[in-house]
Amino acid sequence: MSRIGKLPVAIPSGVTATLQDGSLTVKGPKGELSMTFVEDVTVSQGEDGITIKPADESKKARAMWGMQRALVANLVKGVADGFEKDLELVGVGYRAQMQGSSLKLSLGLSHDVIYDAPQGVTLACPKPTEVKISGADKQKVGQVAAEIRRFRPPEPYKGKGIKYVGEYIRRKEGKKK
Repeated sequence: MSRIGKLPVAIPSGVTATLQDGSLTVKGPKGELSMTFVEDVTVSQGEDGITIKPADESKKARAMWGMQRALVANLVKGVADGFEKDLELVGVGYRAQMQGSSLKLSLGLSHDVIYDAPQGVTLACPKPTEVKISGADKQKVGQVAAEIRRFRPPEPYKGKGIKYVGEYIRRKEGKKK
């Protein structure tokens, strides 16, 4: 039995949720997001929030139960508060700066890398070695962070590269004489 799926998703004040024909649209101060549900779950909206239940006792329905509830919770949190990821550039000469709405990265390559964020995601550089990614859609924010990190992932010998703030890079010992 799903422990997370049993909990209803509370709708905070300032957020409206519309449920119709197997799809959910959530509007809030940070924007509007929507999703469609799989046919293995039934969704209802009540006073305590949005409740999700499995349509039957099949293994797939029980597996989808908790996942669909987590996706709904992410929609509600996204339009209410938003999501944020922080990246850190580690290395001599590694810098980031905003160039209009796009991000310019100097990563020790023969050229500067220019990254344009998709719609709904905002980029900011509070420091030259820090990039803040924020938006309402959790999946988009994480995807943008992963794409930026992919330009120069951290390497295990010196730890140089783009890493998430708070990420631990497992270090290797270098060659010995």
